[in-house]
Amino acid sequence: MSLPIIFDTDPGVDDAQAIALLFADPAFEVIGLTTTFGNVPVTTATRNALLLTELAGRDTPVAAGVAAPLVKPAGNHALHVHGQDGLGNQQLPAPSQAPHALDAARFIVEQTRLRPGEITLVAVGPLGNLALALALDPTVAERVREVVVMGGAIVEPGNVTPVAEANIFSDPHAAARVFAAPWPLTLVGLDATHRAVLDPPRLQRIAARQGALGEVLARSYDFYADFYRSVKDIDGCHPHDSCALAYLRRPELFHTARGHLSVGTEGLAEGQTFFAPEGRAYLDGRWSGNPLVTVCLGMDGAAMVAWMEEVLTATER
Repeated sequence: MSLPIIFDTDPGVDDAQAIALLFADPAFEVIGLTTTFGNVPVTTATRNALLLTELAGRDTPVAAGVAAPLVKPAGNHALHVHGQDGLGNQQLPAPSQAPHALDAARFIVEQTRLRPGEITLVAVGPLGNLALALALDPTVAERVREVVVMGGAIVEPGNVTPVAEANIFSDPHAAARVFAAPWPLTLVGLDATHRAVLDPPRLQRIAARQGALGEVLARSYDFYADFYRSVKDIDGCHPHDSCALAYLRRPELFHTARGHLSVGTEGLAEGQTFFAPEGRAYLDGRWSGNPLVTVCLGMDGAAMVAWMEEVLTATER
């Protein structure tokens, strides 16, 4: 049986890799893509999602979502990481399709009403669309099969502040709402994603099998990998968003723990994710006030990128 997915995304180079993976793996049934600000403005994210969908040869709905954080002032996008266009500064054509008539939050609510208990939400950007879906209809938390969030850092240092990961930092108030909701949630954060490195030879083999989409992946990868070389001692990039999909398909690669998640929304702790392990008593009960979730604290990175290559080279596009 296939796994129905709504993929909430802000493409983004690593998002593009994950979108290619999502469409390449026959185990996934892609209900739709929903877009958010984050790596790029939401208009750019939506254009990229539409274009990547077309290059993958799919007619999949793309619903545009939130353009700014719920509460905090809008900040800078990660254009220095992903390029002005989000895909490494390429000369790409405009997509031929238009976004879905519903916005992202309403699309999530509608689809989960049509298929209660079936759909997994995979969110790899800031979490405003999920937070707004909860505001529109709190019972959406009872209808999703699972929520997988790429974001946060528990033990690993942050990547935009010493303690905060970019997706959570971009909209911590949205993350706080999502972590407080009573849906089955798994966090795949930097503790896992920093274990995987997608190196140039592997990406070249992937791109060679992905046709026109592979050309976009290759050119965007070059820009992204150059950024990583400037800030970290790695040759390649961390395929953050693909790790969220790997969790669904290869959960045995991940070291996980159960506990309670919360997030700082101001000051030096803005965007920091706090994890209180299940059953651990603290003096202040607020640490365990949110529902139990699963958190990934490690991953077999070599096996993850090997699986990624296997899926993306199995069939030539």
